Amino acid sequence: MHREEVILVNEEDAPIGTMEKMEAHRKAVLHRAFSVFIFNSKGEMLLQQRAGDKYHSPGLWTNACCSHPRPGEDTLAAACRRLREELGFTTSLEKLFDFTYRSEFDNGLTEFEFDHVFVGYYDDEDIHPNAAEVSDYRYCSLEEIKEGLAVHPDNYTSWFHLAFPLVREKMATTRKG
Repeated sequence: MHREEVILVNEEDAPIGTMEKMEAHRKAVLHRAFSVFIFNSKGEMLLQQRAGDKYHSPGLWTNACCSHPRPGEDTLAAACRRLREELGFTTSLEKLFDFTYRSEFDNGLTEFEFDHVFVGYYDDEDIHPNAAEVSDYRYCSLEEIKEGLAVHPDNYTSWFHLAFPLVREKMATTRKG
């Protein structure tokens, strides 16, 4: 297995070094990440259910994909790469906003991430999830997701609880027409 490095950053997202991914999560060191949110023309959001053997949050529903850019890799390029690797398709993405969050897990790992949030649109039915990453996927209305987060909060990843309201608000204020 290859050693996967993440980019360590300060609070302004300036790179300050690199660290092996699991070590960064064990030590709760701030590092660069990204989250991709995909919508269809009906305004529904694509959710993925994380594979059952993921190192944290297995089986939980979340946004289309999340990951970390590699050292030296552009964050937008990394987001496009991971979307293709996890769900088997590509579409143009644009930066929506960024935010920092910290989430601790029962297994001793902590996500402490400067998260770049990207949005894209995709209407094609041609989605091919990577079984090592994704166990299921579906499009849901924003109201369905809001209700699901309220009624069944344990079915969703911790970062999705934080990012979804921000994305929903930003999309509402930037929506044209």
